Amino acid sequence: MTDLDAVVHGANELVVGPAESGRELETVEDGAVAVVDGEIAAVGPTADVTREYPPANADRAIDADGRAVLPGFVDPHTHGLFAGDRSDEFAAKLRGKSYQDILAEGGGILRTVRAVREVDDETLLSNLLGHLDTMLAHGTTTVEVKSGYGLDTETELRMLDVIGRADDRHPVDVVPTFMGAHAVPEGRDADDYVDEVVEEQIPAVESQGVAEFCDVFCEEGVFSVPQSRRVLEAGEAAGLTPKVHAEELAHIGGTQLAAELGAASADHLLHATDEDIDAVVESGVTPVLLPGTAFGLGADYADAEAFLDAGAPLAVATDFNPNCHSHSMGFAMALSCVEMRTTPAEALIAGTRNAALALDREDGRGTLREGAPADILVLDAPTHVHVPYQYGTNVVGRVLADGRVVAEGGSTTYE
Repeated sequence: MTDLDAVVHGANELVVGPAESGRELETVEDGAVAVVDGEIAAVGPTADVTREYPPANADRAIDADGRAVLPGFVDPHTHGLFAGDRSDEFAAKLRGKSYQDILAEGGGILRTVRAVREVDDETLLSNLLGHLDTMLAHGTTTVEVKSGYGLDTETELRMLDVIGRADDRHPVDVVPTFMGAHAVPEGRDADDYVDEVVEEQIPAVESQGVAEFCDVFCEEGVFSVPQSRRVLEAGEAAGLTPKVHAEELAHIGGTQLAAELGAASADHLLHATDEDIDAVVESGVTPVLLPGTAFGLGADYADAEAFLDAGAPLAVATDFNPNCHSHSMGFAMALSCVEMRTTPAEALIAGTRNAALALDREDGRGTLREGAPADILVLDAPTHVHVPYQYGTNVVGRVLADGRVVAEGGSTTYE
């Protein structure tokens, strides 16, 4: 007889996933979900599910007691592995300094690079595990983490090794991305450094076998479109799927590059044009918007409605990093609603199923459909609307990963 891992029942609102329209939710009133072998085995009205899967037979029976039950959040864009503190830069931005000003003075990414190079791997691992604990307590069950604070072969490989070790140890599913082309190192020429990324770093990353994606900061004053193409094509040849930081600070053509290469995602997109939006839709590239970055920079927000109206599978992420220090997908969804005018349903879809698409996860992740990983949230609230509505509060009461309770009451419970 198959072991019954868990039954969550009595949900006021159980969110299965996107409805056929892609912008509304499929929900079940008084819903329940059953978990067998770490996967969703059944979802539907409580009476139907518990008849086939009695809670008394489950390892874990959870009475949602009128609360909402959602899929675990998927965060498809973070720079969550770092060292050092840049809170003073937050204050500097409030006094009028721009991101580019801080970078030109040796701050920003380059400051974090120096900090990462100076600490040992165990410190980096401890930092990342702590961040993952916070993300998990806020409902994130899958997260992408990039390298990119090494900017040399040795440190980039160290970072990817730490990301892989964190994935082995932590309940959150950690998706590793190589981003050696995150900035031009101090004292280096951009073309010369791209040569190093292509000829030295990417072959070493391929041999290491940890990274799944290759990302590049295609931006004015960082890496041009031709330079970015070189990096991403070399990554593809090494088995790394492309991702692109595009159109964040200026429009230089990164979105069209992502479409041309069939990247998994194009991210930021604050300055994307109608032609860019058409290109991502036609090429199947997932647009990932990062409202927390605009919030932190005091910048304009991306045009979410334009992507949605064009039929794009819009995703939202935290962009958690030393310059955008938010672990919370709930806050990202709140900003999506308030500043980018998405509905709560559109924001939730963007932070679950569509976010999984940005990571090429086609296993039902980000939904509670049969066969999907049993990553489940029980809110301390009756509906999904409370995630953005209570934007200053963590409304995630309980988190299950693969059917195991791993966080409760804002704290992790796994061993």
